[in-house]
Amino acid sequence: MLKVKLFAFIVLGVISTSCKDDENALKNLFSIENPTIKPILKLEESIDLVLQNKENKTIDSVVYYINEVKIGSVKGNEKLPFALSNQKLGNQTIKALVYFEGQNIDITSGFSIYASAEPKILNYKIVNTYPHDINAYTQGFEFYNGVLLEGTGQYKESTLRKTDYKTGKVTEQIKLEDKYFGEGITILKDKIYQLTWQEKTGFVYDAKTFKLEKTFPYEMEGWGITNDGEKLYMSDGSEKIYILNSETLKVEDYINVYTNGAKIEAVNELEWVNGKIWANVYQKDAIAIINPKNGSIEAIINLSELKTKVTKHVEIDVLNGIAYNPTTKTYFVTGKNWDKTFEITVE
Repeated sequence: MLKVKLFAFIVLGVISTSCKDDENALKNLFSIENPTIKPILKLEESIDLVLQNKENKTIDSVVYYINEVKIGSVKGNEKLPFALSNQKLGNQTIKALVYFEGQNIDITSGFSIYASAEPKILNYKIVNTYPHDINAYTQGFEFYNGVLLEGTGQYKESTLRKTDYKTGKVTEQIKLEDKYFGEGITILKDKIYQLTWQEKTGFVYDAKTFKLEKTFPYEMEGWGITNDGEKLYMSDGSEKIYILNSETLKVEDYINVYTNGAKIEAVNELEWVNGKIWANVYQKDAIAIINPKNGSIEAIINLSELKTKVTKHVEIDVLNGIAYNPTTKTYFVTGKNWDKTFEITVE
């Protein structure tokens, strides 16, 4: 009996290997590569989807997909032009489902889409410097009715607080449970949304009373959050910014953050300013200004000089915190455990 089982195992292994070899042989009959499909492309470009038919097989039809979304089909091996203008930035997977001579096989290829233009470098000017709680591990920063709200992090130390920005004094505060590491905050329709880092739990508060109204779950890490007046935008420490329905708090879509030459990971604290997303990038003393429609970085503000103006100590950490004050039309920026907040204008 043992010999029979061993024989069956060997035969099945041979059949499996043979099937795989046959499939690979079929895949090698065709390829999607052509001069229009370069490794890196831009949104204003287009590609031609057409197969290289190495052995002149009779092709009945081809169905094309990009990122598993069907984009069209052709009879035979006709060319299918495809404009990239509505695609997300980032890696793209092309799949061709090829029907030929009574058989079918799918083949894949890929490319990446980067932002079209190099980011502009914007200048800034410090107009005021204010005290900031040196023990505040700043994760979220936002104005609400003229009051500066701040979310802070670290286990056993995370808070949500109201601050008098001119004195740096905390006027009201609630502390998160010790098991939570507080992250970004945003205010939408008189509700405060606060994320936590790895606990996959968000909080919704009444903005006027700080009363906790509900919690909500999410699948990724929580880093930064902002809103456009309707939707929530959430970062998770990658190049992605997720778009959430503010009623269901479920992810509906996402964008990938790219320059014209690189993917930008570790997108952190977010602020919505005049139709753009302003973002801190973790470990970078700069702000990226992002087009929320496609994720391209349109401008960069280098704020590295600010860290030279704050008190050096053991717990000092990176730039993090962007709050736009619509009354003064100025920007307030700080960092984790910085003892100063800087009010700046941007040119």
